[in-house]
Amino acid sequence: MRKTGGRRPDGVDDATVEAVGALTEALETTERARGHLFSFHQLTGVGDAQVQHAARLLREAGHADLAEGLETELVGRNVVHGRWTFQLLEDYDDGYYRCIREWERTARDRLLGGVRHVFEAELKQRNITPDAPGHELDP
Repeated sequence: MRKTGGRRPDGVDDATVEAVGALTEALETTERARGHLFSFHQLTGVGDAQVQHAARLLREAGHADLAEGLETELVGRNVVHGRWTFQLLEDYDDGYYRCIREWERTARDRLLGGVRHVFEAELKQRNITPDAPGHELDP
């Protein structure tokens, strides 16, 4: 077993590096999903504020019945039964997101001595052009 790119701990085989790399990639994908959930949360809040604005304009234009309907039925409405988007975020963070983060960290700690991105560091080392500008291994 080799210690490539200064990251791979001695004695760690390729299959282990690949497996932990795959779990890290799953975590990174989950991080992206979490970001989309934050976007959903913020965009839903903006949309709700825009509905309030539209209701005010409808009321000012003489359409109080429509304004009242929007304010009653839509403004402040739960996005799923009993929950606003912040509650979805909290449940996601405390559940799935926490769990995948803990498992990725556990696998990395147990199998790679806590070293991050071993797979990617070795990929970088294999793909650079030695001595070419912009292809340095280290900063």
